[in-house]
Amino acid sequence: MDSLLLLDGNILLFIQEFLRNPVMTPIMKFVTTLGNGGMIWILLTILLLAIPRTRRVGCMMTAALLGTLLINNIILKNLVARTRPYEMIEGLTYLVKKPTDFSFPSGHAGCSFATACIMFRRLPKPYGIPAFVLAILISLSRLYVGVHYPSDVLFGAISGIAISYAAEAIIGKLWRCPQKTAASE
Repeated sequence: MDSLLLLDGNILLFIQEFLRNPVMTPIMKFVTTLGNGGMIWILLTILLLAIPRTRRVGCMMTAALLGTLLINNIILKNLVARTRPYEMIEGLTYLVKKPTDFSFPSGHAGCSFATACIMFRRLPKPYGIPAFVLAILISLSRLYVGVHYPSDVLFGAISGIAISYAAEAIIGKLWRCPQKTAASE
């Protein structure tokens, strides 16, 4: 466990020392805000729910967002209670407003991958590929701005992918269920 913490810390210090620069910093700060509260993914979900042809995908994304909220943000963050890296790593500075919750797992990575993976698998590639790229950029931005350990982001992405498959399966089964009406009873 100590070697993981050391590796996590060294990666963040490397990013701060060698990758942060005046051109990338405003871009990465903007990218990270796209994931705040899952807002970009919520907006895309609402858009897909509003279009009859993509409503099923929108329902899958809704289930995925709810799944990541419950599993990552409510259960795991409070169970693990990992302190943010800028509070533990001497010399590491953060570039955005201090998050008020715990660090593990990354909620930004979780909800980004949960929804982007559904879009990637269920929508035409001209929509799915940019969503997947955005999920990667949002996740990496959390490292760049210094508010997550690499292992937080990695686990957030893995859990998001797993949750995307679960949401897809659940909505797929529910979508096929015949609906009872008052006339059929």
